Amino acid sequence: MGSLEATRAELGLAVLYLNKAEARDKICRAIQYGSKFISNGQPGTAQNVDKSTTLARKVFRLLKWVNDLHALISPAAKGTPLTLVLLGKSKNALLSTFLFLDQFVWLGRSGIYQNKERTDRIARMSLYCWMASSVCASLVELGELKRLSKAMRKRAKELRGADKYEVQYHFRSAAHGRCM
Repeated sequence: MGSLEATRAELGLAVLYLNKAEARDKICRAIQYGSKFISNGQPGTAQNVDKSTTLARKVFRLLKWVNDLHALISPAAKGTPLTLVLLGKSKNALLSTFLFLDQFVWLGRSGIYQNKERTDRIARMSLYCWMASSVCASLVELGELKRLSKAMRKRAKELRGADKYEVQYHFRSAAHGRCM
């Protein structure tokens, strides 16, 4: 086993382990957004809950950047166009950077790291990475939709040109698990 495969395997195990915090993060997110809705931006208990869960959720994202690092070094699916592969890898790199930098934001906001100006700068950089990764993800999804649409049009064109009885036989065979 090569070093890249070993690294992939090790990162894969780390991903499985780190994903267990995902459910707790989702619960915190529900609490955070619920209290944000209830507070409506007004000071009080609900706003305090919103602020504290916002900070607490960052703990669940500690080392989550490893997931996207793993996706970054994993091979792309065969047949994927180069532009979609590059956009997908860019998304993984940017999201991994966002999550990595977000750990320093957590350190600053929790009081462990004392330089507020630098924490704010890192927070802005991490949000730019998140925004860019979101743009890349959207472009990948649009590209995939375009590929699917093109494949469906091609398949419909093939079926229109095929014999009517041949198409019926093909669909009956496919329904019974015997595809031609």
